[in-house]
Amino acid sequence: MPARGKHRRPRTNPLTRGVVAAGTGGAALVLPLVVATTANAAVPAQAATSVQSAPRSAPAAAAKSLTYTVVSGDTLSSIARKHGTSGGWQRLYKDNRAAVGDNPALIHPGLKLAVKAKKSSTAPKASASGMASKASTATQASLKTYTNDLDGWIRESLDIMAQKGIPGTYNGIYRNIMRESSGNPQAINNWDSNAAAGTPSKGLLQVIDPTFAAYHVAGTPYDPYDPVANITAACNYAAARYGSIDNVFGPY
Repeated sequence: MPARGKHRRPRTNPLTRGVVAAGTGGAALVLPLVVATTANAAVPAQAATSVQSAPRSAPAAAAKSLTYTVVSGDTLSSIARKHGTSGGWQRLYKDNRAAVGDNPALIHPGLKLAVKAKKSSTAPKASASGMASKASTATQASLKTYTNDLDGWIRESLDIMAQKGIPGTYNGIYRNIMRESSGNPQAINNWDSNAAAGTPSKGLLQVIDPTFAAYHVAGTPYDPYDPVANITAACNYAAARYGSIDNVFGPY
């Protein structure tokens, strides 16, 4: 975003996005009540079989340590998200502060980071039908993946925008990114009036901190240098001010 800065000021009534949380339910095993009619009455074989065949709970997921080499376009947020790091980019930064330095937004290609990634432990063997059911559930719940480049960032942002009701198209986002930052998620403007006021424009769509704070979309990292968070917040702002990022063809 260039020097005019009018669009930088957050509205008094910023849009608020809700977060939908999903819960899981558990099924209880009910055993038949047996009333003993004699002193020698025994538990029916069917009940005993049910108890023995009840599956045990799978152990909780463990974390594995690995060394990750930073490539162009990476941010701590995107790396933490990619590897499912518990605690997000803050934990990743804490674990690697000696290597990264005092500014978590500045990481350079070739830098090696210690990453704690989630992995699933092997569950105890269950019945054939139980395993087939779990396999089917896992297939249905497969998450969509995105490439860690400009194309992937835009597509991930568009999916989030669709969920939140924020308008915009691939071409509209791409056109504005190339004008504002040439596709560099670490871009920062240190020379215009916003920078002089202490709020330099940052990221792919050159958003200043007050605008990012006002239009940040829940579910994305709270990091203006994160490509997906930056695109989504900028499109949220553009939707509120211009109707859509597609309507922006210059300074906004």
